[in-house]
Amino acid sequence: MRAWQFTTTTGGLEKNLKLNDAVPLPKLNPSRAELLVRVLSVSLNPADYKIPELGLVSRAVFPSPGIPCVDFCGVVVRTSSAGTKFKEGDVVFGQTDRTTCGSCAEFVVVPVGNVALLPSSEGQGIAVDEGATVSIAGLTAYQAIVPNAKAGDRVFVNGGGGGVGTFAIQIAKALGCFVTVSCSAGKAELCRRLGADEVVDYTACDVVGVMRGKGQVYQLCLDNVGAPEGLYKAADGFLKQDGLFCQVGAGVSMGAAGMMLSRMLVPSMFGGGKRRYQFFKIAKDAEALAQIARWIVEGKVKPVIEERFEMEDLPKAFEKLKSGRCYGKLVVHIAKGDS
Repeated sequence: MRAWQFTTTTGGLEKNLKLNDAVPLPKLNPSRAELLVRVLSVSLNPADYKIPELGLVSRAVFPSPGIPCVDFCGVVVRTSSAGTKFKEGDVVFGQTDRTTCGSCAEFVVVPVGNVALLPSSEGQGIAVDEGATVSIAGLTAYQAIVPNAKAGDRVFVNGGGGGVGTFAIQIAKALGCFVTVSCSAGKAELCRRLGADEVVDYTACDVVGVMRGKGQVYQLCLDNVGAPEGLYKAADGFLKQDGLFCQVGAGVSMGAAGMMLSRMLVPSMFGGGKRRYQFFKIAKDAEALAQIARWIVEGKVKPVIEERFEMEDLPKAFEKLKSGRCYGKLVVHIAKGDS
């Protein structure tokens, strides 16, 4: 099969990707509930380059050569067990296991628990490209918001224009929450269109000052950015006493790592924050994927796709992702003609 591979990320992942036409087809493990899937589309997430570019840490955990990305939508070709609810020909969406294989390949093997069936009934279906965007960004937003907010709560999404942010706005609104987001002026209209009740332009004002000025009325802060640095310490000014500051995104520099460790470990008596802090870790959840799919069918959630690329243009897609100027998701077609 054809697959994009890399053996080093020196100088950037996008500069080291090679399209290999003779990669061995992945094999099902007969002792596990797995699916062999022909990949139709994949989508990119910041972790798809941030994790491989960790260097020695990445090489110690992941196979070499590596195949990038984990999100995908594709067609089941074979199952390892007759007991699985999926069958040949089903269109599924979800994520691969990053430590075993990536999704930028014509075929992938995935655990059954990593995927959900793509709704496809006439007039009520979801496009393949939309399905490919859901797993990482959609699940992150779902798992950060649904257990921690309810109808009537106020939610602050710091960074509303990216992949997680666009899902977060819509999922919070689907629950009946009041949503405030921070974003640049160029993404403000998109965030409003997705349902944001208030938009804070971080390029034109002090986000920390604006949020503190609102008082202790928010139940949840979902931080997709990791900046400004003082946002967590200021959270006692806008989060309720039982509110949660959920850290989803941040940089991969030593400074960013130090900031997150400080937020997690320094108690308030020594200058740390006064509100609950959670460093988010995504979990596989096929039922949550299915719920997001239902919301998409119902029109409550709409995946935001900025641009589509063909398989041969994957390095260009990563270049755009790393520019930091993306809104929503970037999708790459693996099988021609399927979207």
